[in-house]
Amino acid sequence: MGEHQRDSEWNVAEWHGKMLVDRNGEKIGKLQDVYVDVENDEPQFGTVKEGFIGRHLTFVPLGGISVGPDDLQVAVSKEQVKDAPNIEQHGDELSQADESVLYHHYELNYTPPNTESGRRLARR
Repeated sequence: MGEHQRDSEWNVAEWHGKMLVDRNGEKIGKLQDVYVDVENDEPQFGTVKEGFIGRHLTFVPLGGISVGPDDLQVAVSKEQVKDAPNIEQHGDELSQADESVLYHHYELNYTPPNTESGRRLARR
């Protein structure tokens, strides 16, 4: 994989505006925001600026991401991203219901954290 690194010390600040590509190298779009797990601060999802549909946010899971000099390669396919549920933009936070739907779409385990809001994701 050459310069791609897997490193637990993510420098998420540097990810903004990088191109996301799917596991086959197909371009998905530029990364806009990163949402991290509130319990361990690990990046869970990113949103893509060029949403496939207007004002909806397109969420891409960042688990298993591989960081290159110019792009970020995610572990899912562009088709999965296109089929992802459309989430309306309501400020910075996702509702717990939206989170649950997202996790299920990408076949990720979802357990609501034990916090007041019950939400797992926070925008960075």
